[in-house]
Amino acid sequence: MSGAPSHHRRIPRRRFLMRRAFALLLALAIVVSMGSAPHAARASTSEFRALWVDAFGEGIFNDAEATKLVDAAKAANINALVVQVGRRGDCFCNRADMPRTQAGIAPRPYDPLDAIIAKAHAAGIQVHAWIITTALWNSSVAPLDPSHAFNQHGPSKTGSDNWLGVRYDGALRESPSSAANWFFDPGHPDAANYIAEMYLSVARNYAIDGLNFDRVRYPDLPLPALPADNAWGYNPVALDRFQAATGRVDRPLPNDPQWSQWRRDQITNIVRKVYVETHAIKPYLRISADTITYGDGPQAYGGDWTQTRPYRETLQDWRGWMQEGILDTNIPMNYKREHCTATGPGCFGNQRAWYMNWNEFAKDNQYSRSTTIGAAIYLNAIEGSVTQVRKALAPSAAGNSGIGWVGYSYRTPDCRTNSSCNPPGFRSGDASRAELTRALTQPSEYDTVLPPVFAAPATVPDMPWKSAPTRGHVAGTVTTNTGVAIDQILVQVRDPETDAVIASRITDGSGYFAFVDLVPGKYKVFVPDDARVTGKRVAHATVVAGGVARVSITAFAKGAEGKRPPKDGTPTFVPAEDPNAAEDLPNGER
Repeated sequence: MSGAPSHHRRIPRRRFLMRRAFALLLALAIVVSMGSAPHAARASTSEFRALWVDAFGEGIFNDAEATKLVDAAKAANINALVVQVGRRGDCFCNRADMPRTQAGIAPRPYDPLDAIIAKAHAAGIQVHAWIITTALWNSSVAPLDPSHAFNQHGPSKTGSDNWLGVRYDGALRESPSSAANWFFDPGHPDAANYIAEMYLSVARNYAIDGLNFDRVRYPDLPLPALPADNAWGYNPVALDRFQAATGRVDRPLPNDPQWSQWRRDQITNIVRKVYVETHAIKPYLRISADTITYGDGPQAYGGDWTQTRPYRETLQDWRGWMQEGILDTNIPMNYKREHCTATGPGCFGNQRAWYMNWNEFAKDNQYSRSTTIGAAIYLNAIEGSVTQVRKALAPSAAGNSGIGWVGYSYRTPDCRTNSSCNPPGFRSGDASRAELTRALTQPSEYDTVLPPVFAAPATVPDMPWKSAPTRGHVAGTVTTNTGVAIDQILVQVRDPETDAVIASRITDGSGYFAFVDLVPGKYKVFVPDDARVTGKRVAHATVVAGGVARVSITAFAKGAEGKRPPKDGTPTFVPAEDPNAAEDLPNGER
């Protein structure tokens, strides 16, 4: 206040300077201390910290389990739950294209997915809906619900109504076991559409934070004579489509490169459709996939991704999905035992090194999206799991960091729960979960590094390509004038001024195509000359940042110009060109 008397004694200049210097040193020490204290920094950490919650045991079967799950996640400073809601053509929910599961969940009106969403969101925890992509059923007794896809399109059906995957030797199940799975064939257009709608129906009807693909690949169990190549995909409809697309008439071997790539493309088509169509419904959802990391990483193959087991054995090109931008988050299932450094009792190979190799590759191949490392807590002792968490969060040698860690699973928090420890031991899931929580959040004998890895809460990382988008997408269909989808036809996005080709795509069995991450502006979408169709075959799209531009291209089927749509018997798709087919058949029928 002006004019107020001062009651402060004047301090000699030398003492003043000494005090000022001391204050500056003290302030600097505090700043350095805060900057070097991981605990203080971690309070504002952004990390994806999650648990997979499988649907084969305790988790969301009733309201009490859901409450217990959320409480356990909160105690461990977990901020996301990847909850299995789709096992084999069913749903742990009441509002989806798949029927409500016949597993022993609480009776209606209880909705497992609704319940966990409400409880988790109240606790500040995200929920990502985990759905098995290709598994259909696994019992000799058919599902009770007549609408289940197994009853509608399983082994009792013939022709195009049968959607089952078939192995090269004719097997329909992945093993002779009575509990072995039947699978959808991703190369069957109707099966592929149904798979996409499984995911999209959950996205439409529930307040989830993300969708999670699992088993988004062809089945395991190759032929003994060709152990490095996938032997599935021989559903007659799928095989006909491959032959029509390539002009071949043979039944390709599992290791045929052209056949392998065609099947790989069928999986990618499903991922792309779900990614783009989910973006059109709820653009803020995180689309993730649990991807394969069998054996050692690409480093063991001279850095060649195409020689790895995921690419060859399961026909899953997850690096390609990241490069194209049709996943928001890759979750490699890096299920390795930290204690295994050589083959021995309970161990095969140097799994510790394999874990690091796959971590490095995944972190270095995020492109414009993100990766969070998945780990098998059920295969590891708690000290091994905590070590793997730290490795997951550390940057790669090239300086690239993932966004977090996901543990499999809530129900089996360590190898003692799973009875797979060496030396063997057993304890309950509750007891092991309490120990894992302590190891993650408190100083303990399991981890000598301080502070604990999840000592304080963290926020889920942002997706800037969605929250502040600078690119947009195009999606559409190619159909005949009678409305029949044109299968496996080339579609190009071109510059409308120069006509230069910017990107190319092949339609799926429903005539669908999509292009992601286009710079905002105007584009020409064009179908080049094709022996099956005639007409203008062009559409125009205006791409806006964060949007999905819709287009449809209509073409006349060769020999069908001017014909009215048939009243019945219209095929679900126009096959790709077959040089052996009669060209005068309407709508591409043969």
